[in-house]
Amino acid sequence: MIKKIAQFAVNRSATVIILIAALILIGGMSVAQMPVDLMPEMELPYAAVITSYSGAGPEEVEEQVSKPLENMVATVSNIDILISQSRSGSSVVLIGFNYGTNMDTAMADLRDKISMAESYLPEDTGKPQVLKMDLNMMPVIAVAIGSGELSLAQLQSIAEDDIEPRLSRIPEVASVSILGGRQREVKVAVDPVKAQNYGLSLSQITGALAAENYNMSSGDISFGERKYFVRSLQEFESVDDVGEVALTTATGSKIQLKEVAEIHEGYKKTEQISRVNGRAAVSILCQKGSDANTVSACEDVKKEMEKIKAELGDKVDVDYLMDQSDYINKSIGSTARTLVEGAILAVLIIFLFMRNLRSTAIVGIAIPLSLVATFIVMFYNGNTLNIITLGGLALGVGRMIDDSIVVFENIYRHRSLGLSAGEAALKGTSEVGGAVLASTLTMIMVFLPIGFAEGIAGVMFRPLAFTIAIAIGCSLLVSLTVVPFMSSRLLTDKAMERKDAGRGFISSKFHRLGDWLDGLGEKYKKAILWALGHRRRVIIGVTALIVLSLCMLPLVGAEFLPASDSGSIAVTIEADKGSIIEDVDKIAMVAEEKLLSNPAVDIVYTRIGSEGMMSLQGGSANTATFSVQLIPKGQRKGVEQVAEEIRQSLSDMSGVKKSVSVSEEMSMGSEGAVQINLQGDDLDTLRSISKQIEGIVKKVPGTREVKSSMADGNPEVQVRIDRQRAAFFGLTPAQVSSEIRTAINGSVASKLRIEGDEIDIRVTSGNNQAADMETLKQLQILTVQGNSIPLSEIASFGLSTGPVQIDREDQSRQATISCDLLNRDLNSVTKDIQADLADIQLPAGYTIDFGGANEQMMESFASLIMAFIMAVLLVYVVLVIQYESFRDPFVILFSLPGAVIGVILALLLTGRSFSVSAFIGLIMLVGIAVANAIVYIDYLKQMIARGMERTAALAETGRVRLRPILMTALATILAMTPMVTGLGEGAEINAPLATVVIGGLLATTFVTLFLVPVVYSILDDWSLKLRRKKSVPNTEDPTLTS
Repeated sequence: MIKKIAQFAVNRSATVIILIAALILIGGMSVAQMPVDLMPEMELPYAAVITSYSGAGPEEVEEQVSKPLENMVATVSNIDILISQSRSGSSVVLIGFNYGTNMDTAMADLRDKISMAESYLPEDTGKPQVLKMDLNMMPVIAVAIGSGELSLAQLQSIAEDDIEPRLSRIPEVASVSILGGRQREVKVAVDPVKAQNYGLSLSQITGALAAENYNMSSGDISFGERKYFVRSLQEFESVDDVGEVALTTATGSKIQLKEVAEIHEGYKKTEQISRVNGRAAVSILCQKGSDANTVSACEDVKKEMEKIKAELGDKVDVDYLMDQSDYINKSIGSTARTLVEGAILAVLIIFLFMRNLRSTAIVGIAIPLSLVATFIVMFYNGNTLNIITLGGLALGVGRMIDDSIVVFENIYRHRSLGLSAGEAALKGTSEVGGAVLASTLTMIMVFLPIGFAEGIAGVMFRPLAFTIAIAIGCSLLVSLTVVPFMSSRLLTDKAMERKDAGRGFISSKFHRLGDWLDGLGEKYKKAILWALGHRRRVIIGVTALIVLSLCMLPLVGAEFLPASDSGSIAVTIEADKGSIIEDVDKIAMVAEEKLLSNPAVDIVYTRIGSEGMMSLQGGSANTATFSVQLIPKGQRKGVEQVAEEIRQSLSDMSGVKKSVSVSEEMSMGSEGAVQINLQGDDLDTLRSISKQIEGIVKKVPGTREVKSSMADGNPEVQVRIDRQRAAFFGLTPAQVSSEIRTAINGSVASKLRIEGDEIDIRVTSGNNQAADMETLKQLQILTVQGNSIPLSEIASFGLSTGPVQIDREDQSRQATISCDLLNRDLNSVTKDIQADLADIQLPAGYTIDFGGANEQMMESFASLIMAFIMAVLLVYVVLVIQYESFRDPFVILFSLPGAVIGVILALLLTGRSFSVSAFIGLIMLVGIAVANAIVYIDYLKQMIARGMERTAALAETGRVRLRPILMTALATILAMTPMVTGLGEGAEINAPLATVVIGGLLATTFVTLFLVPVVYSILDDWSLKLRRKKSVPNTEDPTLTS
C-alpha cells in the first residue's frame, strides 16, 4: 500500500501540486478564522447555589439556609464534593461533580432539587441563584472611569445610563457589572416620637409604601366598536408622591406620610469604595458569553469605550484595569514565536547533515504543510488557537519532520548508489515506509490515554494530545507523498554533486563539522562491535546509571502546575473586626502610596467593602483588596520578586493583617498551594485547633502567607428575644427582629422610577435609635394594642463575638488553613507539614486531610500513571501487530528505561519540579523514544532477511541508520529548545514538558544506540538455545533415522 501511495505521488505530479496548493489555501483560511483564547474550552464540573438572607448572621444562615440546601443537593447524582459557606446575609453552596458528568443533565437535576428546597427556607430569604461554574464567570475586561471634575454620583450615572447599555449591546458580552460610585435612593426618615403618637410602627409604614406603589391591569372595556385595556396607575412619579401616601393611625384616622417622616432624595450608605491609582473611580466589569471569543469580546469593548471617551471629552478618564486579550495575545505571540524558532532550528540541523539547500527544502517542507493541514482539522473540529494547542504544535514541530528525514535519507542513499531519481524515490519510500508508519502509529497511540485521563489533567491537556496527534498524522502523509514527489523532481544529477567546502572560514568549518558527522557512522560501527563483545558490561553500566538516577529522584520536587507570570498581584489588608469602612479607607490610602511607589507597578485597583451577594469571595467593611497590575514582563523583575518587594514595603504597617499573593492564570481555584482541611462540629474547638495548625505550618520552611478560615469573630450585640414576653404583647420574634433591622439599617419598601432610573425607597428611623447599647434598649416597639414599649421589656442584651464565616464540607463543619510556597516545591512542603501534624492529638470526631493543589496533584498523578502504563501497552500492541513478533517489540521497548536518566537529570539541572506538564512530557516521550529503535530494528530485519550474519547486520545497521537517528533526534531536541527557557507570557506551562522530552530523548538516543543491539543479540541467543532444546528430541527420533 505504501508503495502504491508513493507511486501515485511520483507519477501524478500535477495532482499533487494542486492538492498542495489547496491545502495551503484552505489552511490559511482556517487559521485566519480560528478564534484565539488563552486556554482551550474547558467544561469544569462545578456549580454554585447563592442565596441571600438579609440581616441574618452566619450561624442563622448556616442553620436555616445552608443546611436545608445541602440536604437536598446531596441527593443529586455524581456529586464528588459539597461545600457551603455561610456568612452574614448570604449562603454559598459549591458543588463539585465527578469529571465526565453530563453537566446539562446535572444542572437540570440540581435546579429541580433547589426548587424543592425553597419551601424549607425562611420567608425573607432571596430566591436561590443556581450558577454553572466556568471560566466565563470571570470578567474578561475591566474598565475604570474617573474624573477630576465630576462627582462619584455623576460617574455612577454615566456608567449606568450610557456605558452599561452600550457595552451590553455588544453581541459577545454576556453581562456588565458596575462597582464603586454612589447610588441614589429616597430616604423616608420616620420621626419615632410622631409615629409613636399616632400608633404607627416602622413595619406598618413600610407595608403602606409597598401597597400604594404599583400599576396593575384592570381588565378591558368596549366603547362602540373599539376595545380598550384598563390600567390602574398608582406608581409614584416623584418624591412628593411618596410623602402623600395615606397612613391609618391607631384611632382609625388618616394622615399623610410626610406628617410623620422627612422625605428626601439622597445616596445609599457607603458599603463599597473603588479607586484606581489612588483616585476615586467607578469600575465596569464585562463577562463574555459562553460561546464568545475572549479576544474579540475585549477588542469590541475597547472600540466602544474609545467612542464613549471621545463623546465624554477630557472630563472623564478611562483606564483598563484588566484586559485578558492583552495577556492572551502576548502568550499566543510568544508561543507562535517559539514554534517558528523551533522550526528554524530543526531545519538548520537538517542542513548541517545534508549540506544541500534542495535536500533541506524537500525535508523542511514537511513542517509548513503539516501545520496548515493541522489547522484545517482544528478549525473544523471547533478548536481555538491557545497556548495549549499552539504549544502542542511547538512541541511537535521537530517530530513533524522525523518521518520525512527517514524517508528522504533513504531516498538520498539509493540515489547516491546510482538509481534514478524516480526509482530512488519509490524504492527508498517503500523500504522504510513500514518503519515510518509504525513509529508514527506508536506516537499517536501514546496520546490516546491522555484523551481518556480523568481530572483537570485530562481536561486541560486533551487538546494538546489531539493537536500533536493530528500534526504527526499529517506529517506521515507528507513524508509518504510530498517527499517522494519532490525527491523525484529535485534530486537531479547536478543536485547530487557534492559542493566544495568553500573558501570562507565559516563555510569551511561548517562543512568540516558535516564531514565529521558523516564519519561517525564508521566509528559507531566499531563501538557496536565492542558493545556486542562486552554485553554484560553494557547491561550493568546502563542499569547502574538508571539506579543512580532513581536515587536522585527525591531531589526532584513535585507540584501541580508550574507557576506563571501574568504580571498580576493580589494584595489584601484586613483591619480589626468591626472597623468602619471610613477607617479602613484611610489605611488603604497609605497602602496605595506604597504600592504605587514601586517602579514595576502600573495600575493599582482598590476595592474596600462588600462586592455584593453574587461575589463568591465575600468581602467586608474591614477589608481592602488591591489588584496590582505590573508593567510588561520584559521591563521588570519576575512577578515573585516584585511580590516580595511589596511585602517588604508593607511590613511597617502595624495593626493590620496583610496578604500578598501572585495571581495565577492557570489557577484552578484553590485557596493556596497547600490547603489543610480540619473537620469537626464545635466552632470554638475548630478555632482552637486551627490556630495550633496555623502555628505549625508557619514554622515549616518554604511556607508563607499562612491563613485560616477561622478568623477572629466579628464583635456583635446579641439581642435575645423573650418569646413569652413578646407573645404577651402580641408580637412574634420575627416582627421584633424586623423592627430592629429597620431601625438600624432601614428597610427597602419599594422603588421609585424617576428620570429613567429605578431607585430604592428606604424607610429608616429619623434619629438613630441604635446608636449605642442604651439607645438600642430604648428602641420603641409598637404592640398590637397600639402602645409602644421599649425593646428591653421583651429582650435581653449582651456583647459577644460571632463567626465571620462558617465553612462546611460534605455536610460537616470545616476550618481551612492554607499557605503559599517560597523557594520549595509543593510535595516537599506537604510532606513536612504532614510529619509535623502527626503529633497533634485530635478530639473524637475531628479529622485532618489535605486539599487544594496537593489534592489536585495527587489525583492528576494517579490518572496520568495509568495513562503512562496504557501508553506503553498500546505501543507494544501496535509493534506486535506491525512485526508479527513478541520479541522485537520487547527489544524496542528497551529504549524507554534510558529515558529515566535524562528526565531526572534535566529536571535537576533546570531546577524544575515534576508537574502535570512534566508528566505529559513523559508520556509523550514514550512515543518519541521508541521511534529510533523502530528505525534500527526495521532495517536490521531487512539486513538479516537478505542473508547477512547477525553481528555484521547489527553493526552495519548501526552505521547506515546512525545518520537518520541523529538527524531526527537532534531536530526534535532543537525544535523544543526555545520552549525550555519558559520565557514570554504563558510559556511556563509548556517549559517542563519540553525539558522532560529533551532530557529523556538525549539520554535514550545515546542508550538506545548501544543497549538495543545488545539486548537484541541476547534475546536472539536465548531464542536459538530454546529452538535447539526443542529440536533435540526430534533428531533422536528413531523413526526419523531409520
